Amino acid sequence: MVFKRLLGMGGIPLEIDTVVQSEPALPGGVLRGEVVLRAPDRRVEVKSIYLKLVTDAPVAHKGDGDGEHGDTFDYPSMSGYFTLEKGEEKRVPIRHRLKWETPLTEVKGQQLGVHLGLHTEVEAEGIKAQTDDDLVHITALPLHEAVLDAFAAEGYAFRTSRIHTGNIPRTEYHVYRTQGLLLVDQLTGQDRPKELELHFHTNAVGCEIFLRMAAIGERHWKNKPPARRFVAAHHEVGQVDFGEAVRRWIGEVVLLGSSHAAADDED
Repeated sequence: MVFKRLLGMGGIPLEIDTVVQSEPALPGGVLRGEVVLRAPDRRVEVKSIYLKLVTDAPVAHKGDGDGEHGDTFDYPSMSGYFTLEKGEEKRVPIRHRLKWETPLTEVKGQQLGVHLGLHTEVEAEGIKAQTDDDLVHITALPLHEAVLDAFAAEGYAFRTSRIHTGNIPRTEYHVYRTQGLLLVDQLTGQDRPKELELHFHTNAVGCEIFLRMAAIGERHWKNKPPARRFVAAHHEVGQVDFGEAVRRWIGEVVLLGSSHAAADDED
């Protein structure tokens, strides 16, 4: 356990350490951990504890200190006012229900190249500071894995991921972020896109799946190539042939891309 020592007005010390579960959490699941506080030298009055979930998403407008530590997208609740006697240690549990749209950091142990972290802010007798960044690991749901496995079987391997601020137009959203997954064609001589961009917009029922020609570096949805929208439910895993669905989806994206290119030529 590594405590960070905070000093308030008059040199009043408080030591804190945030511990996050080591195993990956799931979107829509529960993130667990604890904040450990210790008053080594004298009585300390703790006024509040705030938690922030942050990503490394590019942000156009930052405020409230977010630019220093990352892009805040969720605020887990934490208990507030209490007193620590001299030498006392208190453990405050973290139990936060993650939003379904929480970005993924890994799939089957493979890192996606994105960062999620938990920051802890404690206010106590003039102390107000944030701990170091505590990594949070979010893994894919079975539906995500089934779809990605189907793309891999068709020759499209995952390459990297990017998170941007914003939302997918005409969708209900609770996290103002989009996460694109770049899929690269490993087969040669195929008359199909070399790179595809995949988005999972997840909820309690399943996913809206958006697929397009890749433009993962483009921040704004409206500036990306047009996307096709598909729907899959959580309960379909193991019952639906996603391989057949993925082949159909790729074909529709090819046709959409051809129509879009033709329209651009006419303009």
